[in-house]
Amino acid sequence: MTRLLFILSFLLCCGISKAQDTIVPTIDPPKITAIKYTEKDIQVDSRNVEPKHFEKNFKKKYTDKEFVYEYKAPEKNWWDHFKHWLARLIFNLFNFSSVKTSLNFVGILFRIIAVLVVIILIYFIVRALAKQEGRWIFGKNAKKTLFYSDAEKNIHLLDFEKLIKESIEAGERRIAIRYYYLWLLKVMAQNNYIEWDIEKTNSDYLYELHNPAHKEEFTYLSYLYNYIWYGEFEIDDTTFRKTENRFKKALKTFGNG
Repeated sequence: MTRLLFILSFLLCCGISKAQDTIVPTIDPPKITAIKYTEKDIQVDSRNVEPKHFEKNFKKKYTDKEFVYEYKAPEKNWWDHFKHWLARLIFNLFNFSSVKTSLNFVGILFRIIAVLVVIILIYFIVRALAKQEGRWIFGKNAKKTLFYSDAEKNIHLLDFEKLIKESIEAGERRIAIRYYYLWLLKVMAQNNYIEWDIEKTNSDYLYELHNPAHKEEFTYLSYLYNYIWYGEFEIDDTTFRKTENRFKKALKTFGNG
């Protein structure tokens, strides 16, 4: 019985495999025909071609940094070498984290020094102008005016009578009036009407006077002095004589105590 079943199973499997072989068809692949072109199929472009040319100096349009594709480090001048030398020196002395940090510090240091120099120059210019002595820098008689400024610092040692006489003989009436005014300040200080200080102004001296008559006289003489000396114009003989007589009168008034 068992043998019979084995034979039947074998025959059944053979039949199925044969049936599958007969089902698969044999199909040949399609044939591709070759594509052939002739000269008639070639199209020739017969249009005229106009050649184009670059404009002259066209490269100048492309000199901006946007068109620079290769970065080149700028050449160092003597100032750059000096800053790098100073940065390396500071780096070694103060133990900065890097030479670049030291170089940044040097840049900040130079900016601070430049600002301080400008501030100092402005201070001295303003100070000179405030004293009305700055004009000698630009004047024609620079040396003379500088001398008169120095004379103001030593009024107690000067012989004003001699200086005034020499100025009048030289035709320098304005200078003579300046000497008269400094002489007046000297006499007022010697008689304790004022306390002399080169840094003081006419207003400071006026504030120190207590007698109304003295205040009025000094106010008028200060006006004459400022008008004649800082006006920088020559005065005639009549005006000079009137001004001289007024100063001589004031010298006697303050000189008598």
